[in-house]
Formats: sequence, structure tokens, C-alpha cells
Amino acid sequence: MKLGTTVNGYLVTSRPCNDDAGKCVWAFAERAGKPYFIKRFLEPKRPRPDSTASTRSQELRMQECAEFERRHLQVGGLLRQRHGEPGSGNLVIPLDFFVVGSTYYKVTEKVEVAEQGPETFDAQHKLVLLRTLGLSLRLLHAIGVVHGDLKPTNVLIERKPASAAFHPAKLIDFDDAYVSGEPPPPGVVGGDQLFGSPEWLRYMKEDPRVRRRDLTVRSDMFSMGLMTHHYLTQRLPSHDPAFGSPAEAVAEGAPLEFDPRLAAPMRELLGALASTDPRARPDIDEFLSTVKDTQLCELGPGAVPGAPGRAAGERASGGTPAASARPSRLRMTSFGTPTPPVPPTPKPSSPPARGSRLHINLGDDRP
Repeated sequence: MKLGTTVNGYLVTSRPCNDDAGKCVWAFAERAGKPYFIKRFLEPKRPRPDSTASTRSQELRMQECAEFERRHLQVGGLLRQRHGEPGSGNLVIPLDFFVVGSTYYKVTEKVEVAEQGPETFDAQHKLVLLRTLGLSLRLLHAIGVVHGDLKPTNVLIERKPASAAFHPAKLIDFDDAYVSGEPPPPGVVGGDQLFGSPEWLRYMKEDPRVRRRDLTVRSDMFSMGLMTHHYLTQRLPSHDPAFGSPAEAVAEGAPLEFDPRLAAPMRELLGALASTDPRARPDIDEFLSTVKDTQLCELGPGAVPGAPGRAAGERASGGTPAASARPSRLRMTSFGTPTPPVPPTPKPSSPPARGSRLHINLGDDRP
């Protein structure tokens, strides 16, 4: 995929890059005069007909590809079930999923991203952000789908005309989504170290106490609590510096400390969302029934609180806490060192087109 080339009918109109894309490369494209966002997966790769790999190696690769296709098509099909319902326009679902040669591609429409970010929003705007995100998550959870990689870089603030009162939040990137209770294997499941849940972390480390069925939509709710704290305070909850992430601290029984400037009902909600036991966390309906008043999104007087060690997302030597930009499909061998902070650069994507149908084209073109 290169600038000026055509991939399955999509003319690439920008230089492909890897910004916040994990094991993917993305670019903008056009087709029939409409702008799109196109993503090229770096793995898995389908064996080519002229492959010199052993038969067994090719069989294993095809098995991996078959599971990759099955999960993407399954999630895409479930997402289309809610397509067209009120609020579904803020779910940026795939419009096209296909193979060219040995490489997989996914396409969505392009979202025009607002210049201002949540850090500039007042309490009313933050309430709208949290509720539009929550409504998108409710649609997702109602069909039994776990997003699997909730973090600020997977939420785009759409640019609207100057006359618009608010900018809606668009939930993007369903590459790591899966049916509740049916995640991919530990070496394949995606996620983010700073915003992931304790059960996801244990599953990644192949803790025998965590089973596949333990990774449910309540895992998203842990992430939603961390995102809410981040949107309202521009930092993650504090925790003992011996732990590299909120999930690691909670998994080991260490408390999270929430910004005391937050309203008491908000701190209570965030504490419940940070429960070690997924079943004890509020679901998305409970979240929405609580987060409906501007006052809950306001900060009281006082200085930014100090952490018992450091805020999650902050360098051990100090620095500004930030949302994680770790790529999806994270493979971790150590959790003792947190990801260095980086500015949350939004990843362009797009709103879903009405009536689109997901398909897979197993052609053998090789751009």
C-alpha cells in the first residue's frame, strides 16, 4: 500500500503510516469520490501459492488466518445488527474487509476530527462526551461484544460546524473486539497496559485462575472507569509505584486513589468500576443512570493531588500523565515498567455508512 496506488478499488491519497496503529499501517483513500480510512494488517499473512514453507507451516498459518477472518466477520456481523438504531452513528464500524494477495485490509469512512480535545472541554462538554461514549458502549454490550481496547486514542472527537453546540465522540477500532466470554488466545488478544482490566492482565499472563469466559463486557467497564477519570482530570487514578498500571495494582489488591476534586458520587462510581471482581462492577446502564448531571463532571477546589508513588502513565522520574498510545495486540513479558507518556494523537477513522455490507474478497492481486 503506497501513496497513489489502488487497493481493491480504493485509491490511496495519503502516505501510509503506523501512528497509534499497532501492527497495522493506515492511510486515507478515495473510492467513487468518497473519502475513506484504509488499514493494512501486518499480520497474519495468508500463505502465497508459490510459498516455499513446509506444508505443516502453511497449514498452521491458514488456521491462524481462518480464526482471524472468523472473528472479524463475526464481530462485523454483530455490529450491523444495531446499525441504524438511535446512537449507532457514533460506532465507527468496518465498511469493507478483504484480502489482497496474502494481506488483510479493513476500510471505514473517514472522520473529520475536531482540533480541540477533551482537555479543553468544560463540564457540560465532558458530560456529553461521556454519555455519547456510554451510549455507544451500551449498543455494543447489548449484542454481547467486548470492545477490548478502550482508551482515549480509540475515541475521536468529530469536527462539527461552528453552529453545533457539541462535538460527538466516535468509538473506533474494533480490531480487538470479541464476543463476551470468547476472547482470542492470550498470545493474540489485544488490549492496552494502562487501560486494561485486572482479569485481562491475568489472562495475558496465562494465570490459570482466569478462564476465557471471565473476559466479558465487564472488562470494558473497568476501562471505562479509567477513561472517565482521565477525561475529567487529565490523569489516571494514582496507585502504589511498585505497580506499572492500575490493573496490576488492583489485581494485587492495592487500592487506586481517585482525584479528591471529583464529586463524591463520581468517586463512588469510579471505585465500583475498579472492583477486582468483574461481577461487582456497574454495567453500562448503571453508568449512564449515574452520569447524567453536569455537576458530576465538575472539579472542586484544590490542587492536583499527589500520588502515593506516581500516577499511572507517568514516568518514574516525573512528567505529565497521559493516555496510553500502546498499540493493540500488546504482548507483554513484564509489567514493572509503565509505558512512557505520549500525547494522545487521535487515529483517523470514520462513521459507518448506512446499509453497508461487510465482505471478504480472497483475490490474489499483489499491490
